[in-house]
Amino acid sequence: VQEVLAIAVGGRRTGLLFEGDRRVELVVRLPETVRDSAEALANLVVPLPHATSSSDEFGRTVPLSALATIHATDSPFQFSRRNGKRLITVQANVRGRDLGSFVEDAQRRLQRVELPPGGWLEWGGTYQNLAAARERLTLVVPLAFFLIFVLLFSMFRSVKYALLVFSGVPLGLSGGIVGLWLRGMPFSISAAIGFIALSGVAVLNGVVMVTFVNQLRREGMARDAAIRSGCLVRLRPILITALVASLGFVPMALATGQGAEVQRPLATVVIAGLVSSTLLTLLVLPALYRLFTAWEPDRPLPQEPWERPADGALEVGGGEGGPA
Repeated sequence: VQEVLAIAVGGRRTGLLFEGDRRVELVVRLPETVRDSAEALANLVVPLPHATSSSDEFGRTVPLSALATIHATDSPFQFSRRNGKRLITVQANVRGRDLGSFVEDAQRRLQRVELPPGGWLEWGGTYQNLAAARERLTLVVPLAFFLIFVLLFSMFRSVKYALLVFSGVPLGLSGGIVGLWLRGMPFSISAAIGFIALSGVAVLNGVVMVTFVNQLRREGMARDAAIRSGCLVRLRPILITALVASLGFVPMALATGQGAEVQRPLATVVIAGLVSSTLLTLLVLPALYRLFTAWEPDRPLPQEPWERPADGALEVGGGEGGPA
């Protein structure tokens, strides 16, 4: 029966036809109108095996309907295997929510599904890339923040001022989170990268502010006066730094074409975070500076080593007759 169906439906090669230099294969099979008709296939003639006794007729045939039941049904069109085991792939496109929470909800619901013996579930595709990227970010993000703190400590040589400048990082992260919430965007890997970039710019604004205030205090200005003067004088540089970074990400925040799902979260985090970081740097950082230095005596700060005259150097002034 299988051989008859294979020839009738799939066809079988029976020879070659030569037309000059051209060779054409000869294939025997039923026409398409018959192959697509269940009634026509039911009347397909199936030869019986040769007679086994003198009473059997030699070469007797029966219709296929006497040997099989023919009906249309849904069945897999492809069987895939991995490592010798049958594999079924189910695909879905997530819209309107983040991929991680969708998979978590799906996993909780699938816990009630009893798989057949030897069956298993494996989550792949974009979620597999997300899980791998999340593992890398758990190492990269703390390392980036640690390196930022180390650089700040090496610059100020003080844990106090390093922590003061590093306080701009949570101020900027809060704005990025609010920006994602206002635009209805879920947290993603591109958003996490935006938080790392935002942290660098937020720390830069804090360095500009604190460095200038310390410079004024080294020159003999009182602490409160140095804080007020530093906020006013460094207002323009901080705003320019934030505007340059923010305006550069505006096209990405408004993108709608290919790759917009990656560009928009990153740009939204950077723009919203810079807005909050800039405002809070100008308002909160001076207050934090006053709190961090409240127990210190209000006197000029010591000069940095590179600002002091070298040992043994002699400063000589010129008289009326010219330089000496």
